[in-house]
Amino acid sequence: MADKRDFYEALGISKSASDDEIKKAYRGLAKKFHPDVNPGNKRAEERFKEINEAYEILSDPEKKSRYDQFGHAGVDPNFGGGDPFGGGFGGFGGSADFDLGDILGSIFGGGGGGSSRNRNAPKKGDRVRTEVTITFEEAAFGCEKEVTVMRIESCDDCTGTGCKAGTTAEKCDNCNGSGSVTAQQRTPFGVMQSTTDCPKCAGRGKIIHQPCDKCRGLGLVRRNRAIKVTIPAGIDHGQTISVRAQGNAGVNGGEAGDLFVTVIVMKHEQFEREGTAVLLTIPITFVQAALGAELEVPTLDGKVKYSIPEGTQTGTIFRLRGKGIPNLRGNGRGDQYVTVKVMTPTGLKKDQRELLQKFGEAVGEPAENGKKKRGRKKEK
Repeated sequence: MADKRDFYEALGISKSASDDEIKKAYRGLAKKFHPDVNPGNKRAEERFKEINEAYEILSDPEKKSRYDQFGHAGVDPNFGGGDPFGGGFGGFGGSADFDLGDILGSIFGGGGGGSSRNRNAPKKGDRVRTEVTITFEEAAFGCEKEVTVMRIESCDDCTGTGCKAGTTAEKCDNCNGSGSVTAQQRTPFGVMQSTTDCPKCAGRGKIIHQPCDKCRGLGLVRRNRAIKVTIPAGIDHGQTISVRAQGNAGVNGGEAGDLFVTVIVMKHEQFEREGTAVLLTIPITFVQAALGAELEVPTLDGKVKYSIPEGTQTGTIFRLRGKGIPNLRGNGRGDQYVTVKVMTPTGLKKDQRELLQKFGEAVGEPAENGKKKRGRKKEK
């Protein structure tokens, strides 16, 4: 379950995507990876199955809600969807605050025979995903952000035991605490042996007679938690940071899952980015281009001076070494590339126009008020 791809990631959408956005993303990907379009392509076939599975869950409001709360454990049929206790234990029924079937599916892998897994073995918690929005400069130089996530945590009142304070759980005498029982059946082919969940404790290995009031005996609760995340210098838009053990709580002493934070970088008013390079277009006047000039160029580190030579043409690119984005792995910075754009003067006054006309004549480009001279027609 922990290795299964996130459904939102599979469709290339955010967790806040609307129903229309989910449908649009699905249709586009389904058309791209349909087996009829990719005959014999096993990879496309697997991707098509993944897309359909993701859409089946996210297009159903009830399934989507369960998936958002508990991840794959809340919707995977291999992990059960109902109450494995069957309501047989007082105080364990469903409530407005808890979906017992969902949480138990996450904890115990659901009821149902045929499972040979050790129900009491440590299990790592499910991963949790969220997003964080940062500025262009924060992406370049790194920062610390606080994100709020809904995750499953160990219950504080019972410290995860599921028992009311002052009480303890009783080891199941039917399975001796293992959570599973072995049955043998004689067949014409010999004795067949199968392992199933213990029917008395529903595979838990213990029986709680007095469940905790807060968690209803589950040992786990859902809670919003603010978590500080360190954004490394050089992070790019759409990249994901993994924060270890900040996801859903593990079970039976298992490690907590990880938190995955996808970074959204806001656009900058002046700068653009290509890898570790920063791109900037800067306007210059006709006079500056013709005669050369010393410019003040904006960079991520502030303004720097740069001298352009006379005769600079529009579209010329010059480089500022080490003024780009720091490498994500920490070995140096990229460069900044500045493209100059010569601005044609407008709204000239009479004397300014005359000066330009004289200049044009001096360089062999005569013009009269910007218009070609019209000759008179000769009389016959």
